[in-house]
Amino acid sequence: MRQTSANHSPQQQQAIRRRAAELYQLRGQAEGRDLENWCQAEAEILRETTPDPVRRAVVVNFDGVVYTGEYELTSADGYTPGEWKSGDPVPVRLVGDKLCLRRRNGRELQTTIVKRIG
Repeated sequence: MRQTSANHSPQQQQAIRRRAAELYQLRGQAEGRDLENWCQAEAEILRETTPDPVRRAVVVNFDGVVYTGEYELTSADGYTPGEWKSGDPVPVRLVGDKLCLRRRNGRELQTTIVKRIG
């Protein structure tokens, strides 16, 4: 199998090698597709192991102050953007640098305050 010169961690390189070998087997051990197998494996593993660069945030007006709170998708407990519409009342709790928003289902979305205006 082809080795990569990219700066992947040893764990990523091992996972890429395993996946490329799986692809080789799945494709009937077809010769001459090493590069294709490696590139597909690399893309799949990097997609799974690279942190999501998207910044997710909510903006809330609370007591005349506009807060922007960012949150991680992994700790959002099923929150999806659009649960609140502009103007909806949202129960808010401030704890240090955290903005906690009570959702309609009773769960709480905890965000980290990254901006305050007002």
